[in-house]
Amino acid sequence: MQADPSPRIDTYLITRHDDARDALSDPRLSKNMHGAIDTYHAVYGSFFDALDDNVLFSDPPRHTRLRRILRSAFTPRRVEQMRPRITAIAEQILRECRTAGTVDLMASFAFPLPVAVLCELMGIPQEDRPEILEQFAVVTRSRFDPSRRAELKAAEERLQHRLERLISDTRDHPSDSFLSDLLQAEERLEDPELVASLWVLFFAGHKTTAYQIGNSVLNLLLRPDQAAMLRKDPALVPRAVEEMLRFEGSVETSTFRYAAQDAEIRGTLIPEGSLVQIAISSANRDPEKFDRPDELDVTREGLQGTHLGFGHGTHYCLGAPLARLELEIALGCLLREFPDMELADAQETGRAWLKGPVPAFRGLEHLRIVLEPARPDGDPGEASLASVASGK
Repeated sequence: MQADPSPRIDTYLITRHDDARDALSDPRLSKNMHGAIDTYHAVYGSFFDALDDNVLFSDPPRHTRLRRILRSAFTPRRVEQMRPRITAIAEQILRECRTAGTVDLMASFAFPLPVAVLCELMGIPQEDRPEILEQFAVVTRSRFDPSRRAELKAAEERLQHRLERLISDTRDHPSDSFLSDLLQAEERLEDPELVASLWVLFFAGHKTTAYQIGNSVLNLLLRPDQAAMLRKDPALVPRAVEEMLRFEGSVETSTFRYAAQDAEIRGTLIPEGSLVQIAISSANRDPEKFDRPDELDVTREGLQGTHLGFGHGTHYCLGAPLARLELEIALGCLLREFPDMELADAQETGRAWLKGPVPAFRGLEHLRIVLEPARPDGDPGEASLASVASGK
């Protein structure tokens, strides 16, 4: 009999909104992977710490320094300056989608948009994007599959060397990219810190946004009255984005945390060394916090700073301003360009949720959409990541 490859680790799960909010900023719950390295490896694999030794898995004071240096890329002002370019990228991708009557929205739009935005933010040249994207793809698909350990180790080493080369090339040829700014800043990161930072920004910054686009579009198409309100009043889209993050976010549970000391939460003692997960999806539907929590309402007010879709406290998502902008543009462009879009199959065969032994995200593998139901259907359109990244 084959052994179950899923890791079995005793875990404390925090589900209520107020407890979750407090836990996300509780210094007793550490994110420093080196403090519980055996548990960390059991969850994420044991091969390559170089990429994971980043701002996401660190505590103050190191976390404070890394975050202070990195956050310059994601100030609301700098992000807002990217609006025209992100809109142009979204419109370009949708023009390619228009040539097909039916598309897999995940492959054709939801992933290409944040990938292209991050490539531009990091200053990855057009000709280098397909190679780097393929290495990222190999690493992410192998990460939670024990049968691919050798493949994962080789891919992570290749990715590390490729990011080191990107840093070297950018140092020799400065540009207006975020990476170039980091290299010229008064307070600088060491090259290994830069490699790990680029990895986590790309990994966290494209999958979370891509799956959130898919979740949002699916929920709107399942509720035509909500989509109609956004088409009638596009000014509601930013509010709708916050509601989508609350209602069905792409991150169900918090990332790695463990009790650095005994901690009592709601009368339960969490012993030192225990793994702790915070159920973001449960907290965001807590009836003690939100009225009608299981209803999607794009007119719901007062959500920003209340839902936990981007976390809370010290580790509040660095890229939240950029993610919000991408989601606003993605939904706004889709609703404007394809007001009559509908699910290709109402019986759910056109969509598939992610599965796996340790699913890191709540999202769709596929979401087939008819963009223009009135026109004759063409072949399913799936603009590849390589195509978009290369500017074709």
